[in-house]
Amino acid sequence: MGSYYYFIAQLPYLMYGTKPPMSSENYKAMVANLLDNNDAKFMRYLSFDNVFSDDSCDCAFIIDWRDWERALRLNLAKERALKLKKDVKVTDIPFFPQEAAIAASKAVDEKSPLDGEILLDKARWNAIDTIAGNEYFSINGVFAYYLKLLLLERRQIFNAEKGFAEYKTLYASILESAQNSPGEPK
Repeated sequence: MGSYYYFIAQLPYLMYGTKPPMSSENYKAMVANLLDNNDAKFMRYLSFDNVFSDDSCDCAFIIDWRDWERALRLNLAKERALKLKKDVKVTDIPFFPQEAAIAASKAVDEKSPLDGEILLDKARWNAIDTIAGNEYFSINGVFAYYLKLLLLERRQIFNAEKGFAEYKTLYASILESAQNSPGEPK
């Protein structure tokens, strides 16, 4: 895994909560021609959607990222179940369980779902920095920048009013479904 000093040094600095300077797709297209073949094959593993995938990957950064994100999601499921007073069996929570557990616990306790999501994304941002380490100009820096762009794009789509309207619609449909369920006492 080589050095990408000249490429990374030219990238705009990213801060959580700001508008992304470019789309993640543009970034991915830009790095496609710069990465060596070994590094380029790993770009397809970087996302928030495939952390439970069985795809094998021998890149330490991606393995650590997937482990951290899985730990966060498993801890979040556990915390949500506990809050709803449901029995929960979450076993095999890998890698960074303390940081992921703390973030999940705090997110569940937030007053609004939006605040909880922002807290989770800030924890992800910090985890990306931790996993990338001090190798700013290596492939880890390239991967970390891409994941941070994905987080910034995700943050841009958060809309409190639209989210609350969706929540009310979903909640109303759940109540209606519960009231109309056959075999349930009314």
